[in-house]
Amino acid sequence: MFLKHRTSGYNGYALQWSPFFEHKLAVATASNFGLVGNGRLHILNVPPSGAAGLPTPPPAPIVVERVFDTQDGLFDVCWSEINENQLVTASGDGSVKLWDTTLSDFPIQSWQEHQREVFSVNWNLVRKDTFITASWDNTIKLWSQNSPASLQTFKSHSHCVYSAMWSPHSPTLFASCSGDHTVKLWDTNSPMPVQTILAHGNEVLSLDWNKYQDHTVVTGSVDHTIKVWDLRRPDRELNCLRGHEYAVRRVKCSPHSGALVASTSYDMTMRIWDITTSDMIEIHDSHTEFVLGVDFNLYRDRQIATCAWDENIHVFEPRCLM
Repeated sequence: MFLKHRTSGYNGYALQWSPFFEHKLAVATASNFGLVGNGRLHILNVPPSGAAGLPTPPPAPIVVERVFDTQDGLFDVCWSEINENQLVTASGDGSVKLWDTTLSDFPIQSWQEHQREVFSVNWNLVRKDTFITASWDNTIKLWSQNSPASLQTFKSHSHCVYSAMWSPHSPTLFASCSGDHTVKLWDTNSPMPVQTILAHGNEVLSLDWNKYQDHTVVTGSVDHTIKVWDLRRPDRELNCLRGHEYAVRRVKCSPHSGALVASTSYDMTMRIWDITTSDMIEIHDSHTEFVLGVDFNLYRDRQIATCAWDENIHVFEPRCLM
């Protein structure tokens, strides 16, 4: 099954499947490629695919449940881990906003502390009561949806922080990546990083934790490569995945397999890799612009969604997962 939805006038930056509903997909977008103008948060309802082995009827279209408009572009989105109707967005104007899909067109909470674009937001998967944001102001901030101000600010990177991601194995550990070529490991009990890795020879745009291996982190860089790291042996990567022709914009570890990683790139492709063999096992090249977002559906283990600057959302089942 291949489904397409057009976010007319808005370029896709990030998306995430709901951790509560198999059919709900949130997409963060920006007009004019995020350079200037408004943003829009899309809440989509994706119909189920046909049962394996049975004749497949024509797929139903993706349905728009809600849209929320913002004054500046949206660069990232994540669902709450404690409330099925709430989610947080990261904006180009430095704001962080909490939305409720059952309420009005306005955010139920808005924070304005970052001094530059907020490029990443990620909810704590273990404690579930906090989230973190990463910004081009070189900082990471810790938040609670019940607090009017951030709980903590982490400063050590010397360049834009492109992403910060909680460990799925620990309530206090998170990792960040930056334009300063490093990956840093943090513990919320300490104001300074507990570990720093010189990860790439260029800016590191994305990282993710392996869901099955406690100490494994995957990174993507402007140097076109994806690297797999064991944080216990940070002097050298476990392996380096080569194949993208331009900068790697996002990496996402599968929630269904410790071996699979998806990546997106400015080369207009989404690729799937087997990190145990370093093999590239799938290329999705149906987008016609930079591909920025990718996510695996937690409940439909063969389903992936991507978004790109071509104003299209693709939902499909890669051949390698069939």
